[in-house]
Amino acid sequence: MLQTPTDPNKEHYHVTCPIEMTAEIICGKWTLLIIRDLARETQRFVSLERSLAGISPKTLSERLRTLERIGVVTRQTFGEVPPRVEYSLTEKGRDLAQVIEQMRIFGVKWMNQSGDCDCDE
Repeated sequence: MLQTPTDPNKEHYHVTCPIEMTAEIICGKWTLLIIRDLARETQRFVSLERSLAGISPKTLSERLRTLERIGVVTRQTFGEVPPRVEYSLTEKGRDLAQVIEQMRIFGVKWMNQSGDCDCDE
């Protein structure tokens, strides 16, 4: 069973279908794009914020915390002044990035994707 994957306000999920469990993780707005960007390389918060034009810092923080809590993203803090924090995908996150890559391939092939997207890199 999956408990509280994306919504900290919900008490419990009683989900047993693996497809539904995966959908619970990636359904949040911006989540797919955060994983896409972290699949390319480890990034700092400001780099992610720049890449995801239109996302608020609050939303980005919430999404990163959720992804960290469910084991998709890892957060590394460096004891420097000013503090430096980097985000990267865990093994679980890298596996999920493969699912997202298949979505990109499908979109290019079947959704008349013109290629004018950051995800074609």
